[in-house]
Formats: sequence, C-alpha cells, structure tokens
Amino acid sequence: MNQSHSFPTDDPLDGDTLHEECGVFGILGHPDAAALTALGLHALQHRGQEAAGIVSFDGKRFYQERHMGLVGDHYTNPMTLARLPGGMSIGHTRYSTTGEVAMRNVQPLFAELEEGGIAIAHNGNFTNGLTLRRQIIATGAICQSTSDTEVVLHLIARSRHASTSDRFIDAIRQMEGGYSMLAMTRTKLIAARDPTGIRPLVMGELDGKPIFCSETCALDIIGAKFIRDVENGEVVICEIQPDGSISIDARKPSKPQPERLCLFEYVYFARPDSVVGGRNVYTTRKNMGMNLAKESPVDADVVVPVPDGGTPAALGYAQESGIPFEYGIIRNHYVGRTFIEPTQQIRAFGVKLKHSANRAMIEGKRVVLVDDSIVRGTTSLKIVQMIREAGAREVHVRVASPMIFFPDFYGIDTPDAEKLLANQYADVQAMAKYIGADSLAFISINGLYRAVGGEDRNPARPQFTDHYFTGDYPTRLLDKNGESMGNKISMLASNG
Repeated sequence: MNQSHSFPTDDPLDGDTLHEECGVFGILGHPDAAALTALGLHALQHRGQEAAGIVSFDGKRFYQERHMGLVGDHYTNPMTLARLPGGMSIGHTRYSTTGEVAMRNVQPLFAELEEGGIAIAHNGNFTNGLTLRRQIIATGAICQSTSDTEVVLHLIARSRHASTSDRFIDAIRQMEGGYSMLAMTRTKLIAARDPTGIRPLVMGELDGKPIFCSETCALDIIGAKFIRDVENGEVVICEIQPDGSISIDARKPSKPQPERLCLFEYVYFARPDSVVGGRNVYTTRKNMGMNLAKESPVDADVVVPVPDGGTPAALGYAQESGIPFEYGIIRNHYVGRTFIEPTQQIRAFGVKLKHSANRAMIEGKRVVLVDDSIVRGTTSLKIVQMIREAGAREVHVRVASPMIFFPDFYGIDTPDAEKLLANQYADVQAMAKYIGADSLAFISINGLYRAVGGEDRNPARPQFTDHYFTGDYPTRLLDKNGESMGNKISMLASNG
C-alpha cells in the first residue's frame, strides 16, 4: 500500500453539520456472527461514514477487517465476510472526533495481552483521554494510534487484576466522559456504558444469543429482539461456558448517579425508527415541531422540511399549526457529504448538490422552513437563498433545537465556540438577517425537554445532557481544563 505522510496542522473544525463519532455492534455465540455484525453496522451507518471495522473469533484465533469508507463498500462482499469466521464478533463504524482519519485509528482496536487477545470498540469521547495518554507514555508506553480506545487497551494491560473482566472494569473506572463500549475476548463479550449514560447502548437477543449495539434499529435489521437498555454505569459480561451455554453477569462498578442521555440523540443523531431511552425518536422529533409551532407561530402558506433531519419536526409543526406540509426541498441521497469539501466556496456549491428546491410547492408562497439544528449557519444561508430563488414570497426559519452556544467533548464533532452562529450575533434578528430569513425562531430548552421527556428542565438536576445549549457539562473536562482538550497529538498523519 502506498502511503503519504505529513505532520498534522491545527486547522479548526470547519463543517456546518454535527457529526456523531460512531456506532458499535457485537454478538456472541452465533454461527453467522460477522455477517450479522455487518448488517448491524449497515443500520448504524448514519452514526459514522468514514470507516468501518469488524473483529471475529473462531475459537482458535482472531480475524480482523478494517476499511475506510462505507459499510456497504466492503462488507457486502462474500469474500470479505469469509475472512471473518467464528461465532463471536464486534464491529464499529466511525466518524472521527479525536484522532485524525487514518487506518490505524479504525476500530475495533486489537491487542494481545497476558490473558490473551482482546478487541475493543467504543462510541463517544473520554474527557481525560489525553491526560491518561500522556501519563502512560511518560512511563514508557508506545501508542500507535491517536484514538482514545488505545488508552483503554493500555490500562487493561497494566491492571493488576487477574481476570479480563476485572481488568476491563479497572480500566474504565479511570476513564471519564461519555461512552458506550464493547470488548471481546476469546470467550467473552463485554458491554459498558458511562456512569452518566450520555451515549446510548442497548441489549438484544437473536436465537438466544446476546447482542449489544448503539441503537435498536440495528436489532430490527436482523430480526433480533430488544431486551433492555444497558444502564448507565453498568458493565454486562457475557461468557461462553465449556458446555456451550452463555452466562450473563451484570455489574455496577461505578457510584450510582442519575442517567442523562444526550439530547442530540433525539434531535439529530439517532435514526427516527430507533427507540432511545424508551422513547421513539420519530415521535420526539414530531413533538419538537408541535412545540415549536406553539411557541413560534407565523402566518404562512406551506411548511417545508430541510430533509432529512427536519422532516418529523416539520410534520409536527404543520399538524399543530394547520399549515399544509409539502416537500419543498428534494434531497439527492447519492451525493457525498458537504463537509468533506476542501473550501468554503466548494462547500457552498455542495448544498445545491444535496438539495434541490421543488419550485411548484414554493413559488409565490410564504414558506416555513423547518430544520433540526443550526450550527454555523452557512448551510442555512444557502438553503434560504435557494428557496427565495425558487420564488418564495417569504421565508420563515424554525429550528427544532435551541441555539447552540457551547462545544461538545463527548463524541460530537462541533466547531469551536466562537464559530457557532449563536455566538456570532447579538440576537436572533441579527442571525435571521445573516441567513436571509424574514424571521428565525428556535425551540426553547423547556419546549425541547417537554418534547422528549414530557416535563420542563430541572435546573438543579437536569434530566438530559444539554451542555451545548446551556453550558452545563455533566462531567468534569480534565483535558480541556488542563489546556489539552482539542490539541493535536504529535504524530505523523497518514492517508491509510
């Protein structure tokens, strides 16, 4: 393989869309483990499109396939799956937030330890990952990736506990942040969720065999049964016994605390047909639109969603307001993501590659344009412009999430605070002028809370993780407060 190397630069995050770090899937004791994992990752593709990896074990050795690109680009090939034999498997689909995009960062990561091989994959970010990395490097460790996950492998290797399960628990006790993690050994599939429950993780069953994955849609695609959510702070250890049966041991090694699921799972990340925290995502998004219509009504002729994320909220807005819903924007699903384009000029062109105005539904009308979120506003500006060019008389933008003021450190790729639209203008009217809208309104934080959980936000004990709107971070930010969060790690960047 030809490789080119360069030293990383300090280019800031420049996209106008939020991106989840990744999705995970694992199954134990099933003869079609790798194929089922590939299908599960396909259902989780929306959580990360840069790379995907699968590790399997056949009772004798581990097998690994890691590829850049989409799941379907590689794992639909029977020859690829044939190289992943065995009855246990874990997989990962990735969008990078820490660590550059390089093959060495593609998960699951695998290591050979004293107790045997172990593969690990996780969704989220550790807020003390860089701090721990520096500590272990200072004691002589060698890190080959820029991924948080490698730190966990080192902590497992250094643990003085006897069993792999206890070593794993010892390692994650030292980690802080938001994560859902899977680990696989020669006999075990281990699932863990952070003590605050920021990132989702569910447990399912197929033919009596345990499955863990980021969302219920990955269970649905393979016909598996949903069992329950993995609880915040819980570690579930599934192990194949000598007689072929599977034991399941659920532990709570961390101090109990209230769950605070990430609100952006409901606003943006999770697939609409998934059930997150016992709530159907589509229903919560429709509720957001209904609450938005109550809070910010406007005289208009048509409600138009910004597809696909804005569609359920637009349906709710139309239903509550009585204004007709129409597909005034048609999305081309076969275009690459705009945020990969190298310059702002080309990225702006990319908006029209992805979205086309449906003039017949827009021309001469007062349009309510409903979107799920606004990050930097550059995409909104182009879409509003496109709607006006299609003949709209008025364009009123309604956003089904509150204004984003603060960056995320738990696995969401957000721009620096000063680049967020809400921090660049004094008020909503100035923001509306920037994007070219006749009016602009965001759902209130209580409107969002009621849409998801049915009650207002409790300021003393918030029910969800909502720091991007409020600045109330659910954990300490050790790396950031130590001036290392977001700093580049000094290592060569590679294209593969």
